[in-house]
Amino acid sequence: MKKNIIQKETSRRSLIKAGAAVICAGAAASHAAPAPAKARFDKIYDVIVVGSGFAALAAALRAREQGAHVLLIEKMPAFGGNSAINGGAFAVAGSPLQEKSGIKDSPELMLKDMIRSGRGLSHVDLLKMIVEGTRPAFDWVVSYGVKFKPFVQHFGGHSVPRIMQTVESTGGGITRPLAEACLKKGVEMHRRAMMRDFIRSADGRVIGLKVREGYIFPKEDSGVDVTYGARRGVVMATGGFSRNIWFRSQQDPLLDSRLDSTNQPGATGEGLLKMLAIGGAPVQLDQIQLGPWSSPEEKGFGLVSQFNTIAGFPMGIMVDPRTGRRFCNELADRKERADKILTMIENGKPVYPICFTDTKGVAKAQTLKNGLKYGVIHKFDSLEAIARGFHMPVEAFVAQVKEFNGYVRAKDDKQFHRPLQLAIVLDKPPFYAVKVWPKVHYCMGGVGINPKAEVLDVMGRPIPGLFAAGEVTGGAHGASRLGGCAIADGLCFGRIAGLSAASSTPVDL
Repeated sequence: MKKNIIQKETSRRSLIKAGAAVICAGAAASHAAPAPAKARFDKIYDVIVVGSGFAALAAALRAREQGAHVLLIEKMPAFGGNSAINGGAFAVAGSPLQEKSGIKDSPELMLKDMIRSGRGLSHVDLLKMIVEGTRPAFDWVVSYGVKFKPFVQHFGGHSVPRIMQTVESTGGGITRPLAEACLKKGVEMHRRAMMRDFIRSADGRVIGLKVREGYIFPKEDSGVDVTYGARRGVVMATGGFSRNIWFRSQQDPLLDSRLDSTNQPGATGEGLLKMLAIGGAPVQLDQIQLGPWSSPEEKGFGLVSQFNTIAGFPMGIMVDPRTGRRFCNELADRKERADKILTMIENGKPVYPICFTDTKGVAKAQTLKNGLKYGVIHKFDSLEAIARGFHMPVEAFVAQVKEFNGYVRAKDDKQFHRPLQLAIVLDKPPFYAVKVWPKVHYCMGGVGINPKAEVLDVMGRPIPGLFAAGEVTGGAHGASRLGGCAIADGLCFGRIAGLSAASSTPVDL
């Protein structure tokens, strides 16, 4: 990223324009208390975006395209958030590559898949905005230099292959070009800038933010306080709360410190909590997703997650090491797979399932080399060696593989009715296997919004001047988000939020 995208930490004096005054202490007493009718700000913008992932960058860039004067702030020392370490998989209904490959897809079909995965809890009005926006959002990011692999992938829960993945296999393949585009177009971008509170007018409208510039995570007393005004609106795109162990375990006591998370350390949910504190409607906060493709042999998102999504699950099988047999549909949605895996407890300890594929199956697995290097992907010369390596019953395991190969040849999985469009006959050694165990991955719940990305209060009314997009919002995905739909949600609603904020009637600050 260009060097000048990183704002140098400076003293408060250099941040404040000559003659600007600090907001009065009385107005700062409570985040819920309205500000005076004429609050004083260190600097005023049209739109302020909080966060720097898919949703935030899309909102900032879209607002800037409309001519708005935009500030984007990020509390961490680098831009991108969870999005930068995301796998770069984007579910697109009707992509050019689907059309070229003869894959029949549509927003309507993607909507059905997402409703089914959401177990009836999805807010369909929000889902429609996402599925109808995936192709425009895809074309939009491509226009800013984002590059995708020349093949379509099939992720769990999707009825057809529709996953477009960045050539880097990370979300950074999207966040970097969008951040560079923001800078080039004149979006002001601050890192180490922690949102402290909302500033509201006497009638309750959000008109700005209290921000701690020079903040060093997680030192709460670091940095200096400034106030920024927003004539048209504030967009909250601060992500989920996966790393806030206390808050997530309040929603689901099973998600305590014993479970790791795939998220970066800063995913602690302060933005969500600030919106709830001023009356934002909480929506399905207990719907927290576990990633079923993670490995207990590494921390965080790791290398195995990528291996499983591109190779292990679509082109291999997963078995219970106690029996050597499959126990679920490897391409079921994330909730179904994670729930099945979490039942594998014996004498109070987890029994880690084994997922494997062969040489043909790993042809596109970019993390294979490093996974082998760090010992989290394991190589075997035969099926029997896999069984012995993981203490499985050899004959039962070999018989299971032979049985599955028969399903692939017949194009009919009689065990678990898994889609077999990308499945292969597993008969080309060497074989590559991993241990699997879920990790806390995504918060489906968050603050309520409407299709314009306006934040709703507990009475269902828009909070004036406040917009939100991405994982910090709730309702769209219901009980389980399908793989590839975080980017879809972030980009689509980020674009909507940016446009809505930039189009709002400005207030006189």
